[in-house]
Amino acid sequence: MGTSEEKITTLYRVRKTLMQMLNDRNYFVTDFEINMTKEQFIDKYGDRIKREDLLMLKAKRDNRDDQIYVFFPEEEKVGVKTIKNYTNLMKSENVSRAILVTRKALTPFCQDMPE
Repeated sequence: MGTSEEKITTLYRVRKTLMQMLNDRNYFVTDFEINMTKEQFIDKYGDRIKREDLLMLKAKRDNRDDQIYVFFPEEEKVGVKTIKNYTNLMKSENVSRAILVTRKALTPFCQDMPE
């Protein structure tokens, strides 16, 4: 059984909003990414969408070294281990910006984590 229609629609809409937002902030986003239909979204990611497959790394149009990650963690409530994995990846890639798309709020300990 695949991902429910409601979850697919939610992920599609979140991704579409993110693409528009990144484009507005001068990140390189193609017209296809912005205008992707729900059917094209399902064709690309399948009907068993894993949130981690939606991971994005985008660069600014005028400075390819200025990049941002967009993470879609699988966990219902994101904890310290996941955040540390993301920050380690960002450090190794020399990326200082990220957007974290969570299902629910971060765990309290994670919210108080030092940088």
